[in-house]
Amino acid sequence: MELRLLRYFSVIAQEGSITAAAERLQITQPTLSRQLKSLEDELGAKLVIRDQRQLTLTPAGRFLQNRADEILQLTHDTVTEFESSQSRLFTGRISIGAVEAMGSDTLARVVEGFFRRHPLVSFNIISGSSDIIIDQLDKGLLDMAILLEPVNVGRYASLPMPEEENWGFQVSDRSPLAEKSVLTRADVLSSPLLVPSRDGIPEMLAEWAQTPIHGLHIVGSFNLIFNVLPLVRDGMGAALTLEGSTVNRNPSGTRFLALEPAKTTRCLFVWRKERMLSPAAEEFIEYFRSAVSE
Repeated sequence: MELRLLRYFSVIAQEGSITAAAERLQITQPTLSRQLKSLEDELGAKLVIRDQRQLTLTPAGRFLQNRADEILQLTHDTVTEFESSQSRLFTGRISIGAVEAMGSDTLARVVEGFFRRHPLVSFNIISGSSDIIIDQLDKGLLDMAILLEPVNVGRYASLPMPEEENWGFQVSDRSPLAEKSVLTRADVLSSPLLVPSRDGIPEMLAEWAQTPIHGLHIVGSFNLIFNVLPLVRDGMGAALTLEGSTVNRNPSGTRFLALEPAKTTRCLFVWRKERMLSPAAEEFIEYFRSAVSE
């Protein structure tokens, strides 16, 4: 039995007239009469007694009117509660921190897809180094973040990002290094270097180069590659970075060279395990989980 037919019958019972009910429902009188006949046929019972002046409900009609009113009210309440739940779930603001890496492109794709589904949700995306992002995540200023390995995930729930990130150096087009296709250990050991200030990165590079840290000619450090690109372009040094940090930005006067042997890492999508997140943030995490596993 369709809810539409129950609604039609309820209005007929309230109005006591096919004509008045049809006007209220904004359908034609013959159409409403056919719908009533269809309902009687389906139930196998006569619901109304018609005469020239008025329409009277039969006992079966009075029973159906009570049931129809109960069902329609329950349906209305269910829809109202669901819409209220949806409103709470799919509105609000989600704060996301992100490092400079190819993971940012994945984040953009997921945010765009989520926004198309839930346009009432807004986003606040904060870019920064891993240290800055972790600090804000731990302070509760961010709901979730994309961080670069290595990450101590003990206090975080995490999802691995699908992309594998290549480490390398952004070098000046005027540097002799720019003539190479990759950078070897010997190339790195003989060059002035600009290195991310994040804990563990100089040690990672030294391990790759098979030398103590003091064997590296580090002339400066930075937290975001964008601000040191002019120094790279002018020849102060080669800047250690991820290929995904600059691959789509085409920084003028510089180029990216990967390491040989290759040094790769991944990004992680993380959030605090013990922190109570908003319904919108919880939904975004589930959407992110589904999107990156496709």
